[in-house]
Amino acid sequence: MSLISANELLFKDYSWTSYRGDDPRLTGAPDSTLLNRHEGYEMLYFINRFCERHSWTPPPATKATALKAERLIRQHLPGSVRSRANIDQWLIENWRQYQ
Repeated sequence: MSLISANELLFKDYSWTSYRGDDPRLTGAPDSTLLNRHEGYEMLYFINRFCERHSWTPPPATKATALKAERLIRQHLPGSVRSRANIDQWLIENWRQYQ
């Protein structure tokens, strides 16, 4: 079950373009695929998966956890961090630095 839905995202400037299943942009392994920070479907999927996969204090993850992940990605994540695996790692390493 998803923590947040499209209408609950903080940022409202997302593009909501869906791709066909055979689109070459989607054929890489999920962790190596680059995340488009301005594509709503990609962000929503990434944020919900990120919150599912990690333990939080206190568990479980909440809507506030998901919205914090969105905010960190959009406002603080360095532009050089682009793959889903690297974004995941950056969030873990920097989570406590931001409110």
